[in-house]
Amino acid sequence: IRAIREISHDITGTRRVRLSNGREMSALDIQQAYLERVERFVESNQDADEQAKHVVTEWRNVLEALASDPFSLGRQLDWVAKYQLIETYRAKHELPLAHPRVAMLDLAYHDVTRRRGLYYLLERQGRMQRILDDEEIALAKDEPPAGTRAALRGRFIRQAKARRRDYTVDWVHLKLNDQAQRTVLCKDPFRSEDERVDKLIASM
Repeated sequence: IRAIREISHDITGTRRVRLSNGREMSALDIQQAYLERVERFVESNQDADEQAKHVVTEWRNVLEALASDPFSLGRQLDWVAKYQLIETYRAKHELPLAHPRVAMLDLAYHDVTRRRGLYYLLERQGRMQRILDDEEIALAKDEPPAGTRAALRGRFIRQAKARRRDYTVDWVHLKLNDQAQRTVLCKDPFRSEDERVDKLIASM
């Protein structure tokens, strides 16, 4: 927890933190290590699609920009956009970081109301790069990614609702809230088929 706090207060990404194994790495070092593993996996996997390759390329581009000029990512990274917005406002009005108007701006950035949220204002001005359009987001609310635990979870929820059964779900548990309190633990995020879940659905 301490390492997460230390990383969250370092906008350069270079502050080194001690890991559980005793090694010290910066946030950028950690991301680079993860990226290299994912790159090796994608390169060795014949089934890797263009989307996976695109994600890896974008990841590398962002890490390189973070290492050289983080503020060049104002259109891509939320925290950079917000930082630039607040710092520009503070400089214009000569306000300290602790000023209530700065706190209001901070909150307004995250307002999810499209007409009031400052993120959406930046988006309307063409200052934010989007990955998905509104139609793709709307579809994702009802259609989880195929080949994932989310698809398995979604199928369980649809069946429970259709059969008017009380249920509880979280990231890894699917549970029928009946007398037997039957629960299936789904640890693998890339498993979309599970006969234990099929049996749970069949028992509804």
